[in-house]
Amino acid sequence: MLVVERGEPGHEASHAAAGMLVGSTLEGPKALHPLAAASAEMYPEFVHELQDESGVHVDLRDQGTLVFGHEGCGVKLPAPLLELEPSLALSDHPAEFVKERSVDPRALGAAALKAAKHREADISSGTEVTSLLIAEGKVAGVICAKTAYHAAIVVNCAGAWAGLLGPHRFPIRPVKGQMLAVVGQPVLRHVIRTPDVYLVPRSDGRILIGATVEEAGFDKRTVPETIHRLHQAALGAVPALAEARVHEAWAGLRPGTPDDLPILGPTETPGYFVATGHFRDGILLAPVTALLMAQVISGETPRHDLSAFSPGRFQMSP
Repeated sequence: MLVVERGEPGHEASHAAAGMLVGSTLEGPKALHPLAAASAEMYPEFVHELQDESGVHVDLRDQGTLVFGHEGCGVKLPAPLLELEPSLALSDHPAEFVKERSVDPRALGAAALKAAKHREADISSGTEVTSLLIAEGKVAGVICAKTAYHAAIVVNCAGAWAGLLGPHRFPIRPVKGQMLAVVGQPVLRHVIRTPDVYLVPRSDGRILIGATVEEAGFDKRTVPETIHRLHQAALGAVPALAEARVHEAWAGLRPGTPDDLPILGPTETPGYFVATGHFRDGILLAPVTALLMAQVISGETPRHDLSAFSPGRFQMSP
């Protein structure tokens, strides 16, 4: 197996993600809920296998999420809010507890890359695929700027850039998200999600704060005013974060589609498959996507119905 990567593997949307594994029906299109729930359930074993093969700690946390402003998404709190999170300034706001996990996507990506190499996958970094090789109506490989790679099966999982490859053009667009991370006191146990901001704690003491949803093309620059607004929203929820220092700010590009559903499965060209368009759920859907695409490519009946995610639902043109 060969992975051809335009930059560094795992350093685009995955590197920028917060890692909330929202397997509930709180967010996202209804058609996506079965896949989201299945993938969330797969995560403990998925992480166990990656850690075992790679030796990289992935930081899968299962303390759950405190959600504000979405009644009916979880269960009533088992204890007073300030007992669960003493630093919160939202004790007079109704909240619910959602039993969901979070993961560090950067550690997950590093573990996946190391595990792939352990299984003798070849990685070609810094190599941008410009088009497909087609022979006798079937895929025959990919063409890059300085070389070509021959293969009977090609999977387009180029994220926000997936729509730029022929022979079929898929309506993938980049959707920008800006975030920041702070370090220092206080230490949060739970993910905190409000209508204005979310906070995702890491076991190393970082707290991620995000995130915007912007139609800005392929612009990955951070905007100081936007980062400041996110920071202020976080301070509104947890005032003690004023004592923490800003560790990092960044932006990433999510692959969006017109119906906010991923594109998964075979195309009209034999041997050419697509796995992209995961929008805000790329990390969550990673294990189930890997499973289903492996089943489809090998000719098995996929475990879940993929008709809603078929590449054929979009008018494809050369």
